[in-house]
Order: sequence, then C-alpha cells, then structure tokens
Amino acid sequence: MRKLNNKMTLGLSAAILALAGGTAAIAAHHGGKNSPDTDGDTIVTLAEHTAHADRMFARMDANGDGVINAADRDARKAARFAKTDSNGDGELTEAEMEAAREARRAQRAKQRNERGAERFAKLDTDNSGGVSQAEMDAAREMRAEKRGNRGNRGKRAKRRGGRAMAMLTQADTDGNKSISRAEFDAATTARFAKADTNSDGSITQDERKAARAAMREQRSERRAERRSQRQGN
Repeated sequence: MRKLNNKMTLGLSAAILALAGGTAAIAAHHGGKNSPDTDGDTIVTLAEHTAHADRMFARMDANGDGVINAADRDARKAARFAKTDSNGDGELTEAEMEAAREARRAQRAKQRNERGAERFAKLDTDNSGGVSQAEMDAAREMRAEKRGNRGNRGKRAKRRGGRAMAMLTQADTDGNKSISRAEFDAATTARFAKADTNSDGSITQDERKAARAAMREQRSERRAERRSQRQGN
C-alpha cells in the first residue's frame, strides 16, 4: 500500500468514510438522514444507492472542483471561518467567536433533544407512549451487553481505519492522491455489486448480513495469515 502523508489522510477523511460504508448498502442502519434507504423499507435499491452517492460526493467536494483531495479540507476550513466572520472583514472579533460558540451550543442542545426522543422511542417498543418495566429491563440488558463490548472499541476503530485506507488506495486508481467522481463511482458501485449477490439491483437485509459475514471471515483469514507470518519470522 502506498504511504499517504498526513495532510492527504486528513483531507480525504470524509472520502475514506464514504468508501468504507458509503455505498452504505451494507450498513446496518436504515431510514436515517444519512441512510441510502430513503423509504425505510430495509432494502437499498440501485437508485437509492446512486442518489446517496451523489449526495455524499457533493458534500465532500467542498470546493466543487470535481475531485476529493486535501484541497477540500482547506475549503471547509475557509468556509467555517467565513461563516464565523459575520461582517466579512477577514478577522474574528470576540463577539463573533462568542456568537459561533453560542450557535454550536444551541446545535448540540438540539441534537441532544433529538437523541433523547429517539432513545425514548426505542424504549417504547410497543408505541404505547410510555415505558413499561419489561421494556426498561430489556433496555438495561442491552446496555449491559454493549458495555461488555466497549473494551474492544479502540481496536475496532484502528481496524476500520486500516480498512478505510486500503479502500482509499484502491479507489485512487491513478495514484494522484485525489479521488475523481469516476473513481468514486467505480469504488462505490463495485461495493454495491459485491453485496447484491443475486444481481437484482437491490440489497436486502439477508444480503447485508451475508456481506458482513464475508467481510468478517476475510478479516479473520488476514489476521491468521499475519500471525503465521510473524511466527515464521
């Protein structure tokens, strides 16, 4: 794998995420604002995938030059500065910075409220408008299970980063440290096609599960191969 410099890595962080799960056809969630499953039927069609890819690329191509690279990171920084510099004089006053902080606090409060509503909806599994003791017990069991898995989060994040970098390298077929729209489309479409095992133009829950199982098996095989190589050395 080619080594990418830090600026390149940071500048393409959004692209990495998109290519890692942005076909998003094999993602676990559905119906959310960032989900390709816009109708919430748990099936991702090719049309939904294509529309999602269009939105993702447009969002990541911050400077609108048709490629995703380190320049987009600089464009996003400039846009954030310009948004805070409300009078457009090229400098930030204390009042402008405080206004920006207030806006961020308000946004975080809004997000917390939305997450609270979502958590309540998940607890209220029978949609009765209230939470029963059984629903509370089920939620506690689920939280306990999640806490048991937290110890491996760092390792999982590291593995995801490595896989994402591999995907980035594969997508950058001409090696110019930029991802063109053609390269982006080729990479995401290939991931869709791989998950769409019966080639019917849509990805079902069963196909997503199969794709995730296949990826886990591949990762296990690679880990076993690396262990074998280390032992051989």
